[in-house]
Amino acid sequence: MLLHKGETLFRQGESGALYHLRSGLLKIIRIHEDGHPLLINIIVPDEMIPHHSLITAQPYHGTAIALTACEVEPIPASQWYNSLAEQPDKYREIALLLQNKLRMMQQRIDQLTQTAAADRLAMLSKWFEHYISPASLTDLLTQDEIGQLIGLRRETVNRLLKAAGEHSPSAFPAQH
Repeated sequence: MLLHKGETLFRQGESGALYHLRSGLLKIIRIHEDGHPLLINIIVPDEMIPHHSLITAQPYHGTAIALTACEVEPIPASQWYNSLAEQPDKYREIALLLQNKLRMMQQRIDQLTQTAAADRLAMLSKWFEHYISPASLTDLLTQDEIGQLIGLRRETVNRLLKAAGEHSPSAFPAQH
């Protein structure tokens, strides 16, 4: 199935299929009780989601929205869980998928632990560049969302973007 930028794949609290992202990028947002959205994850090609339901079914933890045009393969939940029962070697496949996600999250933690705010933004921009070049980070995410990913206020992100003079990832060379 094809999703266009901005289209919703699934909503927080619903239950249903699992999905294999073949191409594109998805963002996962979680809506708090006060209605405030929080960007909690970026899904990249070849990921199976939702991660927390790869072994047992759970309602969707957040809402999945296409950041770019996406090709997604829906996998009916019953088909997925039946295949696990019939093919125990699939658990290794799941473990490898989760291992890859953990490694990605370790990279994200490295971004968050940079002391300088500009370095955090530079690392995030460089990471995104791998998936979206020649587009820039600000073509896909709002300043609020960028701030949520790197632990900065929107105003700080705005100041850093203005100081760089442009919005492309190359405007934020990593400082070492």
